[in-house]
Amino acid sequence: MDREKSLGYWSVVAIGVGGMVGGGIFAVLGLAVQLTHGGAPIAFTLAGIVALITSYSYARLSVTYPSQGGTVEFLNQAFGPGIISGGLNILLWLSYIVMLSLYAYAFGSYGASFFPASSQPFMRHTFISGAIILLTLLNIKGAGIVGKAEEWIVGLKLLILLFFIGMGLWHVDLQRLAPTAWSSPLQLVAGGMIIFLAYEGFELIANTAGDVRNQSKILPLSYYSAVGFVIVLYGLISLVTVGQLSVDTIVAARDYALAESARPFMGSFGFALIAVAALLSTSSAINATLYGAARVSYIIAKEGELPEILERKVWNRPIEGLLVTSGVTLLIANYADLSSISMMGSGGFLIIFAAVNVSNAILYKKTSSRRWLSALGILVCLSALTALIWQTAIASPSKLWVLAIMLGLAFAAESIYRGITGRELKNILPKGHIQMS
Repeated sequence: MDREKSLGYWSVVAIGVGGMVGGGIFAVLGLAVQLTHGGAPIAFTLAGIVALITSYSYARLSVTYPSQGGTVEFLNQAFGPGIISGGLNILLWLSYIVMLSLYAYAFGSYGASFFPASSQPFMRHTFISGAIILLTLLNIKGAGIVGKAEEWIVGLKLLILLFFIGMGLWHVDLQRLAPTAWSSPLQLVAGGMIIFLAYEGFELIANTAGDVRNQSKILPLSYYSAVGFVIVLYGLISLVTVGQLSVDTIVAARDYALAESARPFMGSFGFALIAVAALLSTSSAINATLYGAARVSYIIAKEGELPEILERKVWNRPIEGLLVTSGVTLLIANYADLSSISMMGSGGFLIIFAAVNVSNAILYKKTSSRRWLSALGILVCLSALTALIWQTAIASPSKLWVLAIMLGLAFAAESIYRGITGRELKNILPKGHIQMS
């Protein structure tokens, strides 16, 4: 067997599911219920549909341009060297940092839930900072041990979540899920888009494309299977959660809502079981995303879109990119609230996914794509982004500045950096694979 083409269908699906069910559902479930009330399953489904439509463009581009760069490669192929591709690639890196912050925030919240309420704020920050620092050190030394445990962690996490669903469905109060208990249609859509980043992990499949056997068949099927499975999984998890507790109770325990929703039918054991699953899941997600984000910064720097220091390697690893990524993550995770982190991440990835759909629409002849499906992807991503911005403008207009600053920073940094240094954009991505998790 060719070692360079070693991944089959189930392996690729596992990577996609593991990327999506990494920590997002543990972090954003309470926020989703706060925004959408009894309509949380609808919100998760709407967000999943956006991801599913976008996965078509990812599948076609992955088959045509199988490389270690994934999204970075697709944008550069479509837009060429310039401010647009450079700014979008830096936005992708910043969005990874926001995802890291979300995972670290969730890790801190679930860890702190084992302590008295009076000490939880302090313990949350302790867990947040400790997780980021410890896993950064593991990545510097080589996260082989964590990497080898990743498949077991993903499997255990899914078993616990399926057990939670199987037990919880017998105790669901359907009145809590009735349409009369839903938020307004705009809030349902906006709520789904604010927690959209819970689906972003499917794009990690793009980084495996160089290692996949029979790419034209396995890659598209893997994308659709992974996203479809997670849509159903998230829908059932949110259904059980809303069916167990009142909205007020869920909002009060927003940062660890999934564990709290297990308490009515599994008692303290259920709370502890889900909390431990959350700690395992978010720590493995932090590790995998640190690994991936550091390498994304390395690839972007090698192409001339970030400072050369980030393409330097120490011990054959992109250490500078890792340290910068971890440092910024420490600040965001400790000082931004959950809704701001989620809005930044979801907004960033909706922009990136809209751009990937545009890329496939531009390259549709080379990718043998149906252009109208890419156009539909552009429409749903931009519509979702509009709903997110509209709802945020109504509920918390000051938070729009956070997204605007992140977006402006990406393009301003690229423009100023290139103007000062005069670095040329280089197409250095070989056909190969850097494993992201």
